[in-house]
Amino acid sequence: MGIPGSIEIKHFKEVREENNFTQSEFAALIGIKNSTADIERGRTKLSGKVVAELLRQFGINPLWLFGESGQKYLKISKGDVSPKVVTVDNADNENIVLVNQKAAAGYPHNVQDVEWYNQLPAFDIPLPEFRNATYRGFQIEGDSMLPDYRPGEWVMGKAVSSIEEASNNKVYVIVMYDSVLVKKLQKMPDPSKVLLISLNEEYLPLEINVHDIQEIWQVNSKLTFNLDNPSNNGLFQELQQSMNELKRELKSFKH
Repeated sequence: MGIPGSIEIKHFKEVREENNFTQSEFAALIGIKNSTADIERGRTKLSGKVVAELLRQFGINPLWLFGESGQKYLKISKGDVSPKVVTVDNADNENIVLVNQKAAAGYPHNVQDVEWYNQLPAFDIPLPEFRNATYRGFQIEGDSMLPDYRPGEWVMGKAVSSIEEASNNKVYVIVMYDSVLVKKLQKMPDPSKVLLISLNEEYLPLEINVHDIQEIWQVNSKLTFNLDNPSNNGLFQELQQSMNELKRELKSFKH
């Protein structure tokens, strides 16, 4: 639960009142049942979904909401899915920032916070495939993209500046206001919506609104550190053993 009079409750109420919403109206707008009264009384804490809605609909900086920044608003550019922050090394070359599974949970809320990015590991790949564009690494979580992308692997994404640049049936890292997803993208007849498809057929396609997307990164390579012995190694040994037995039988037959 929250604490009555805490900074996040005070700021939450401030956003509601300065936009002239009643508690019931504000609840309906940001997806809360009935009323925001329980939040404002400290009985219910602010969920990640509520924080994401305040960012998406009003441009409220999550750090300001919790009293960790004096900057109240963040610029929300509808239709602009290009990187919000790009970091460089000492030679002014763009870094490839790595966003692991833990960092991905906070990525949507810190997508414009330069200091937050500086805490993440970054490196450069001196290969022609990674020149003349902005790249970012994201770690796979969950099994929705099996068999091509396994949990713990890393995908390298090339920045996309607009939804128009995205192509059907290619894999992208989709940064929403409350989550980071790795999915195959498919455009729909309604240009305001796209379909996100998992490679694992156990997961149903997800229809989302384009204006709910903050960034898009086209996956063009991956890093894996789970190189096991060939999966057919056991079968290969069995075949080899059978061949040896067959050879012995042939030899005995000749004698």
